[in-house]
Amino acid sequence: MSVTKTILMRAFGRPKGMLGRLGGIIMGRMNQRMAAQAIELLNVQPTNRVLEVGFGPGVAIQLLAKRVSSGQVTGIDPSAEMVAQAATRNGKAIESGQVDLRRGSVERLPFADNIFDRVLTINSTQVWPDAIAGLREIRRVMKPGGRIALGFTRYSGQPKSRLIKSVAAAGFSNAQVTETEEGFCAIVTKP
Repeated sequence: MSVTKTILMRAFGRPKGMLGRLGGIIMGRMNQRMAAQAIELLNVQPTNRVLEVGFGPGVAIQLLAKRVSSGQVTGIDPSAEMVAQAATRNGKAIESGQVDLRRGSVERLPFADNIFDRVLTINSTQVWPDAIAGLREIRRVMKPGGRIALGFTRYSGQPKSRLIKSVAAAGFSNAQVTETEEGFCAIVTKP
């Protein structure tokens, strides 16, 4: 891996150390509008159980907690730095039990089958070790009829064509891709 790619992965892909903390601050600012647009497209309801995969500094978790008044918001991220930043940002919601943040991998989600109504991921799948395995695992934890929003800013480097192929290979169908001011978002419903 090149030095540049290693630095970018430590700051944004798998945030770690000082670069990861700085990357979290930048992601919090850069991804907030895309997160808000993806949440709107996802049609999150007050009673939903929502999972965010790769929650970074917790900006979308915070937005979700405002919408999910009697449901649950859960997040999983592989980075200790991001778990810490998100926990600081969402401290009150964690204390009240509305938000649950965990460190872990999308390829091995620590949740039962068919429990989430909605799933969100922003600028995340392109850095997963195995995007298809991660999407299959997400599909496993989604309720039938559940929806996932995969949002990407124009800076993510995620090509739409590769995303659609990965979504289909994971067992989803009928992905609807919407262009947004910030980039694009694919919305997919579990049959």
